[in-house]
This record gives sequence, structure tokens and C-alpha cells, in this order.
Amino acid sequence: MAEQFFHNAKVYPKADGDAVADCFAVADGRIVSVGVDTPAAQRIDLDGRVVMPGFVDCHTHLVWAGDRAAEFALRQAGADYAAIARAGGGILATVRALRDSDEDTLVALALPRLGALAREGVTQVEIKSGYGLDLDNELKMLRVIRRLAREQPLRIQATFLGAHTVPTGRDRGEYLDEVIDVMLPAVAAEGLADAVDIYVEDIAFSTGDMARLFAAARDHGLALRAHTGQFSDAGATAAACRLGARSCDHLEYAEADAIAAMAANDTVAVLLPGAFYCLQETRRPPVASLREAGVAMAVASDANPGTSPLVSLLTALHMSVVLFGLTPAEALAGVTRHAARALGTDTGVLAPGRRADFSAWRIDRPAVLAYQLGGLRPDAVYIGGHRL
Repeated sequence: MAEQFFHNAKVYPKADGDAVADCFAVADGRIVSVGVDTPAAQRIDLDGRVVMPGFVDCHTHLVWAGDRAAEFALRQAGADYAAIARAGGGILATVRALRDSDEDTLVALALPRLGALAREGVTQVEIKSGYGLDLDNELKMLRVIRRLAREQPLRIQATFLGAHTVPTGRDRGEYLDEVIDVMLPAVAAEGLADAVDIYVEDIAFSTGDMARLFAAARDHGLALRAHTGQFSDAGATAAACRLGARSCDHLEYAEADAIAAMAANDTVAVLLPGAFYCLQETRRPPVASLREAGVAMAVASDANPGTSPLVSLLTALHMSVVLFGLTPAEALAGVTRHAARALGTDTGVLAPGRRADFSAWRIDRPAVLAYQLGGLRPDAVYIGGHRL
């Protein structure tokens, strides 16, 4: 017997397809049947609501302190992001604020952000480090992320992003040695990360740096991800794919070789319209070419204090349609099954054997979620069959 049987619903197992059933059953935190009247201890009438797979925000920097409102004002006045970063602003400004904050403070600051995502139907979130940039503070960030996973119900994956930028006064090669030889073994020894990421850009790290980091990360059994193609590419995306990256994220400057490499290596393209919008960029990711090549496209908030102060996956969903040209169906797939693929998890789809992470909405059809900007909330959110 199942634990719960949900009926009188419009169930969209893949979010971007059709409502193929009006009922489903849950046991032990997983879907056990779809479209079959199943005996259960509890029968729940959803009164015609649309049922969606739980949304997955697969790229965030949700643990931070301080703000960068002054930097935002500078950009509105015409300052260039790269110039601000080289002058000690950008990521380094957040590094200073984070280093001055203890774990309890960082947890308290992050919990409302996670709550905001959960209220929109998000059930799984990836959170990166990368604002510590030394051993103690990177470990502090990752311990905070693990605490967040314990102290609230959303599923959370932690990504070690020690190679986010080069700290002030440090030589890039020397700092990368520390990331690989000191930080990474310590992170792995405590089991603090599920994946490793690197920012490959003129103002950050090179493809050679990425190759070194990825080789070491593989030795520690960590998945690989990369920030590539945001302001330039120079072969970084194609190299990341060949090296086994699960996803490449940003991709405004991805060229034909990058798209071919993503298709050949089954790499997920993670699109981040919040950063595109906030930085007032004009070069969009090559969505039509990615679509033609059959590359899976995920959509994420990129929630961070500097370039995407956006703690709303529904807003990113809408932006991906309006700014990047995804269809509503592609955008919905991007925040469910393709986002789950970027994290290597079995969420994002409602099917027998999959995790019972879902939300129930008083809307006519899923496309409304991409169409309407603001004011949408699910009536209920479930993670592992438990209502939040």
C-alpha cells in the first residue's frame, strides 16, 4: 500500500510535455505509480490543480554577506564590470564581507533566500563557495552550505569554487597551487562538496588552470562544472566538455566548437539570464544553435550579490523566454529535468521510482509560469512526499 494517493489533478511528469494523468501515488519518498488508482493510507484531492516536478535551481551563490549596491550604481553610470573587478570590487568586495562574518551569521542570511526559492516551488538548490578564497573561509562557506542542508528541507548540493577569482596580492599560479594542493584535499577529507567549479575568463583562470583543477578533482571523486563563455571563450567551453564537465554555465560567447563539444559530450548548457540582465549585456547565448545541436539547456537564477541579485527562479524562467528566446516548454524543462541533469540527480521528473518532489498550482497550464512575471506561488510544495 502507498502512503499517499493524490487524485483529481493535472499531472505534468516532464513539465514541458502534456498532462498525462490525473493521479499518482507516493511511498518512501518516491513516486510509485502515475495514472493508476493505487491503495494508500491517505487520499488527497488536489481539486484540479496542475502538478509540476519540483523546480531545481542548479547554479547559485546563495551564501554571502554584505551587498554590492554601490557597484550596481557604478554600472548604471557606465562603469565596466571587468574594470570594477580589477579595481578590487566585484567578487573581491564580497570576499571581504564574507571573511568578516561567522558561520551563524551566514546561515541566518542564507535561510530567507532559500525560503524565497521554496515558496516558488523550488525543491533542490546548488550552492557554490568561492567568496572565501583561502582555506579557512572556503571551508567555512562549505560548512555553512552543509548546515543549510540539515536545517531546512530543500535538497542542497555544495560546489567548491575556490577557483572563483585570484585574491588581491596573490600570484595566479601560486593561488591555484593552494586551491589544488591544500584546499581541495581538505574539502574532500570533510566531505564538504559534491562538485568542483572554476571561473575561466581573462579576469580569472585559464583553460590550463581548469585542466589541472579537474584532474585533481577527479582523483577526489568530485563532479566537474565550469563557468565559461560569459565575456569571452577562447576554447574554454570545448575544453571543459572534453575534460568531463557535467555543465558549462553562462555561454554568451559560446561558438560553434563549444556547441559541438557540448553535444558530443552530453554536457548541459546552463543559461543565466539574471546576470545577462543585471550587467545589461547585449550578446545572448546561442540558443538556436544549442537547440539545433540537441544540447540540453538548463536555466538557473545565478543568485549572487553582485551580478545577479535575483532570488527567484520563476523570474529567471520568464527572463530566459523573453531575453534568450527559449520557448516556455524549453524554459520549464530547463528548471526541472535539465537542471537536475546538471546536478547529476534523479529529480526534475515525476515517474515511478523518482523522488516525490513536486508542487501543486492553481493555474490552467504550465506555460503560465513562463508567461506571468510575479505574483505566482504554488498552493503546496512537497519534498520526498512531505509537504513544506
